[in-house]
Amino acid sequence: MPIEILMPALSPTMEEGTLAKWLVKEGDEVTSGDLIAEIETDKATMEFEAVDEGIIGKILVAEGTEGVAVNSPIAVLLVDGESASDISTKAPDATKAANAASKAASTSSGSDTPAPAPTAPTSSDGTRIFASPLARRIAADKGIDLTTVTGSGPRGRIVKVDVEGATASASTPQVKSASSSTPSAAATALASGSATETVMRMYEDRETEEIALDGMRKTIAARLTEAKQSIPHFYLRRDIRLDALLSFRAQLNGQLEKRGVKLSVNDFIIKACALALQQVPDANAVWANDRILRLKPSDVAVAVAIEGGLFTPVIRDSDSKSLSTLSAEMKDLATRARDRKLAPHEYQGGSFAISNLGMFGIDNFDAVINPPHGAILAVGAGTKKPVVGDAGELEVATVMSVTLSVDHRVIDGALGALLLQAIVDNLENPMAMLA
Repeated sequence: MPIEILMPALSPTMEEGTLAKWLVKEGDEVTSGDLIAEIETDKATMEFEAVDEGIIGKILVAEGTEGVAVNSPIAVLLVDGESASDISTKAPDATKAANAASKAASTSSGSDTPAPAPTAPTSSDGTRIFASPLARRIAADKGIDLTTVTGSGPRGRIVKVDVEGATASASTPQVKSASSSTPSAAATALASGSATETVMRMYEDRETEEIALDGMRKTIAARLTEAKQSIPHFYLRRDIRLDALLSFRAQLNGQLEKRGVKLSVNDFIIKACALALQQVPDANAVWANDRILRLKPSDVAVAVAIEGGLFTPVIRDSDSKSLSTLSAEMKDLATRARDRKLAPHEYQGGSFAISNLGMFGIDNFDAVINPPHGAILAVGAGTKKPVVGDAGELEVATVMSVTLSVDHRVIDGALGALLLQAIVDNLENPMAMLA
């Protein structure tokens, strides 16, 4: 029987995506691991690999189709000598496949679309087990529990050969389809028709332009609404004198010029925060709903503005990396973030984030914590200000205002103050960061 190729979940939060480009056409032969499409998620454009071998019998979703639900059919693969005549001519067209195909297949016993493979199983701890549609179908027919099968396909995916020789297990656990997961309250409120109609009526006598929300903007709206509603934020503010750092930076850049390296103030801020998390290890933590997880390495996320939204790529082990390495890695991550070429593991994780709007002339602001992080540092511009010196004399110094937004469930006030003090000390004594 022909196999439906389903819209993949390319990140843990992905519920739908855009089929940006097909890399194959109908009639093409593919094998496991071949690239067949480019999928645009809310965060990035990623390549999608075939997990079975066969011939692309029919493409159900056209290039550029938005809002394609995860686990909905996007194409049909012919296997084991099947031909195009085995595919119903009544398969959903490109504009309906994303939202109607999976529903039609499940609610109509007389559906003309190819029967979908059983939904992806999960292990006892809720982790999704990745298996090809053909492997899932064979396992269901033979009564095989996929949680007991080791996959040999790309990235450990279970494929046909893994289940052909397997024996039936005593029982196969019932699982819930990923596509039927309940959206968050924030996402539901965002899509509320009544709220939309109320706002539309409010401005019906004014000239407006309606802008549709793309996947990234929907995700940002839902996550930040959830963050502000569920995270008990509190804020700690400090002014930091930058004169020593600026002088030290100029000296280092002069020495590194021949290597083509130019350090930014932001590179020093990343390093200062990474070291502070080591100096105050109790603050290097995240909220995990019913517990706190303390991290040993300093994995620092940095907000990067892109067209239509933002990314927070994570620099792992940033406490152990040199300033020049941090600088090069940050430039690479920022460039690929703007091109939406980051892989999910490059913008997920971390315990702490930095949002720097100083380059836009913002003196100070309060940033929203990106869950499950324990804190985020909002960085303002460094400006010349009159200050009182140690001897009581009035002098001019370059001062930068920062605000530490803290999740009170993870970090208490005194602990947050210690963390911010460590950040300040590192930035005001930059040479010590290289010791």
